[in-house]
Amino acid sequence: MKISDIFKKRQSFSFEVFPPKAEQSMEPLKKTLAELYKFQPDFISCTYGAGGTNKGRSSELCEIIEKDGQHAMTHFTCIGNTRQDIIEAIQEYRDLGVENVLALRGDIPHGLDGTNGDFSNANQLLEFLRENFPDLCLGAACYPEKHMEADSLDTDIHYLKLKQEAGADFLMTQLCHDVEAYERFLETIRAQGIHLPVVVGLMPALSKDSIIRMSLSNGCSIPRELAEIIGKYGDTPEDFKKAGKEYTAKQILRYRQAAINGLHIYSLNKYADIVDILQAAGIDK
Repeated sequence: MKISDIFKKRQSFSFEVFPPKAEQSMEPLKKTLAELYKFQPDFISCTYGAGGTNKGRSSELCEIIEKDGQHAMTHFTCIGNTRQDIIEAIQEYRDLGVENVLALRGDIPHGLDGTNGDFSNANQLLEFLRENFPDLCLGAACYPEKHMEADSLDTDIHYLKLKQEAGADFLMTQLCHDVEAYERFLETIRAQGIHLPVVVGLMPALSKDSIIRMSLSNGCSIPRELAEIIGKYGDTPEDFKKAGKEYTAKQILRYRQAAINGLHIYSLNKYADIVDILQAAGIDK
């Protein structure tokens, strides 16, 4: 099933998971997946490590999801990939039944000046995938608060247009806690001719350190309401998690009332907390 077909009918609902390290068992994640499946997600996205590490286990994870009768979307980056590498890897995913790919430049590994592959940015990868795998559904990343490396929002939107022209079928936001910032971003890109459906990626607020680290590494602002939770409960992890889950449930409701085409929950490979959040937001199994 292609993700782009869902938007013709309704908002999509999905989860993100990441594969365990090579020496770790896949069994705990299989249990998490079984719990997430109960919410009838439209698809499950599978990341892999920075710099293209753990790609093999990501493929293994996609195979498990597809064999479970679910739909997988693999992340795929430019990092370290030649044209031939890309063709071979994507064909492997296609042979597993994967029809959806989130095409990314990827984070540049420390010590490198570029991707160390044949393509230097996502729009080049998208164009290559569209040419060689025309039947794929291709997603691309967008940044409601601007990519950290972009000189301005206008520059960032210029590259977003290139992704649309290269053949992207939909956009998926990177981390964005600020719903109003997302709404301003959407209004801006629509005014500039970007018509692709937009899926919002949402990271649950379960750990103070994780929220701060991920927000800073993505150049993402922390709204006042979340900052107050950090200030009030930052030194008591269980209290922070309780308040953070309540905050995340509210965020889900806020985003679902905004103009989104889909909601994508970063599961962090933890099902118990995710279940609590979804049920608090009125999303039942």
